[in-house]
Amino acid sequence: MHLFYTPDINSNTYTLNDEESNHCNKVLRLKQGDRVHLIDGVGGLYTAEIAEVGKRAVRLNVLEKQSEYGKRNHYLHIAIAPTKNIDRLEWFLEKATEIGIDEITPIICERSERKIVKEERLEKVITSAVKQSLTAYHPKLNQAIALKDFLQNVNAAHKLIAHCIDDEARKSIKEEIVPHQECLILIGPEGDFTPKEIELALQTGYKPVTLGNTRLRTETAGLAACFEVNFLNRE
Repeated sequence: MHLFYTPDINSNTYTLNDEESNHCNKVLRLKQGDRVHLIDGVGGLYTAEIAEVGKRAVRLNVLEKQSEYGKRNHYLHIAIAPTKNIDRLEWFLEKATEIGIDEITPIICERSERKIVKEERLEKVITSAVKQSLTAYHPKLNQAIALKDFLQNVNAAHKLIAHCIDDEARKSIKEEIVPHQECLILIGPEGDFTPKEIELALQTGYKPVTLGNTRLRTETAGLAACFEVNFLNRE
């Protein structure tokens, strides 16, 4: 299946942008009359036929649309501290998109080693993973935000914070969530959340959870949480 990301599609004809046109024409070497699939990032899967292959643009005729293609039965939002090595964050975004995630927010914590995130590059990583995994939903990537501001402005049915401090109050994700609902999980930096940050999260309704008995890297912890939520929501 040749898949193209077309977030602005709104009619029965569509012209691929420069990047996608080049991929269609020069890389895949598709021709007039070939059929391809398009996704709009919000659940729409389109079947289209190539009407014209130009030097700079490829024009398509839309033949069919499926709505809510592959829609999941839950909503997962992970707020994660950006890693010092940006490749590790990109790895998390790629794998989490393939497994299933709806929203990602980079959070800047007291112990964060990276304070600046270039969303444009991360968006490209997510888009590539969306096409690779053949999903019609494109996860939402929010701008980086300070943890204290995030805690005051974002809510969900189930709000969890995964931290490494030994605490009898920590439970597993399985014990804290109800399937088929919205879940928000906080994942801290390599040095973990500070006790002050953990206390602030608890005061704003977050429940403490553990991801196992071993200390995980930030991106591994994020992916472990993503996998567990998706596993618990399998029908």
